[in-house]
Amino acid sequence: MSEITIDLLTEPAGVARARAMLQRAEWAALSFTTFDKASVDRIVAAVAQVGASRAREFAEKAVAETGFGVVEHKVLKNIAMSTGIVETYRDHDYVTPRIDPTAKIVEVPRPAGVVLALTPSTNPVATVLFNTILALMTRSVVVVSPHPMAKRVCAEAARALAEAAVAAGAPDGVIQVVDEPSVPLINTLMQDERTSVILATGGTPVVRSAYSSGNPALGVGPGNVPVLVDATADLVEAARLIVESKSFDHGILCTNESVLIVEESAHANLLRHMTRAGAHLLEADERDRLREVLFPGGHFDTGFVGKSAAEIASAADIRVAPNTKILVAPFDYVVPEEPLAHEKLCPVLGLVRVPTASRGIDAAKAVLRLTGKGHSAAIHSNDANTIMAYGAALPVLRISVNVGNSLGSSGVATNLAPSMTIGTGFYGRSSLGENLQPKHLVQYTRLAYNADTAVPFANFSGLNPWQASTGSVPPYPVASNLVASGSVAQPVSGSLAQHYEPMTNEAAALREEVRRIVIEELRRVVRN
Repeated sequence: MSEITIDLLTEPAGVARARAMLQRAEWAALSFTTFDKASVDRIVAAVAQVGASRAREFAEKAVAETGFGVVEHKVLKNIAMSTGIVETYRDHDYVTPRIDPTAKIVEVPRPAGVVLALTPSTNPVATVLFNTILALMTRSVVVVSPHPMAKRVCAEAARALAEAAVAAGAPDGVIQVVDEPSVPLINTLMQDERTSVILATGGTPVVRSAYSSGNPALGVGPGNVPVLVDATADLVEAARLIVESKSFDHGILCTNESVLIVEESAHANLLRHMTRAGAHLLEADERDRLREVLFPGGHFDTGFVGKSAAEIASAADIRVAPNTKILVAPFDYVVPEEPLAHEKLCPVLGLVRVPTASRGIDAAKAVLRLTGKGHSAAIHSNDANTIMAYGAALPVLRISVNVGNSLGSSGVATNLAPSMTIGTGFYGRSSLGENLQPKHLVQYTRLAYNADTAVPFANFSGLNPWQASTGSVPPYPVASNLVASGSVAQPVSGSLAQHYEPMTNEAAALREEVRRIVIEELRRVVRN
């Protein structure tokens, strides 16, 4: 009795809130899993449309709240991760059973269920949009847990998506968001058995915490992208693409180029073209000042994440032209002691010169030995042998060829799956080796017939176990003492306390008195 009492009195704040959210999510998931394809498509389209229509608003609010990035670039990402995702998977079906008469197998899709989406401060709304739409496409429900630095804009975006989903016929609670993140609350969400899978997009500590939660998790490792330019490359185009990619959203994407490796014979021309495109090549003394400012004590100062080249140059007392987009910092050796060889989520690009493309491949491997295994790399070349050798030698799972890596490896500027979560596979200690996509949130029950051809296979054509949603899904049930007499619960998406009519003054007073008596009695038991 004493142990139970102590738990009741000392349970960390936020734990009860987390459990209430998961209970509501579980209720919504049980309902949503019975919806048919047309109903799911209607809900997904409504949610995506809200995300796209408010893309600029959310981009502006994200930059204002976090201080990171470029509004125009965040608008592009918000659209790409809303209506862009819907368009990409328009012909995909994660709801209808699949029938293979030849193999005599029927595959019945089963959604993940309750998805906990941990979102970063660097790409906040785009990740909320992406994770939410992927979950809905597979009839899963999502609980969004934003980074504290972006909690306001993420909460507003998630609520807008939730309202659109419910209005389109989704169950109340299909999208929820953590308004005030706390360690006890997030730990409870991650460790509770009602959480089906965790999508961990963020830094290494977040991903490791997700993997150690005891629940299935899909996370990623850090990036540190090497980009090789050999003598066969179109140097004008390579220069433009590298500057645009490194400066995109002020270098905040984990897919941005980190170290530029240039073949000696192409070095001078490439740098000339990059300067014209908006790069500032640092002199040795400028580079040294930048290194000290950017890596005090040898560790990257996260205060420079997503800041402009001009802001960073000013902090290092470096004068640059007004149109400068990126800072290029040359150094001699790719070694752990060189801070500029490590990941930099800002428009600062390391530069290494090599005598041959083959030595360039060795340098790229050295970059990835520091960090970034499994993530991504880029190459600008017109030599198929070099491109193939680069792909075979580097321990990464995606390489952008003749395209900026920021949008190349994330699937926006290539035909890879468009994604805000870049799986690093076995190299990066991740369970996910591809760009995260809807198929990773659905599994299948397989009805497998006897392989003997003499055993007949039934005709399943036209059979569908799911039902069309009429748009009249009941609201989430709530205890009567939480609702004033005669009031009606309204299906919306934030905390339970915000969604229902407050108690009458009499009911509130009675509840508080009961609570006081119970706590006093529990304290008496503990003292005894």
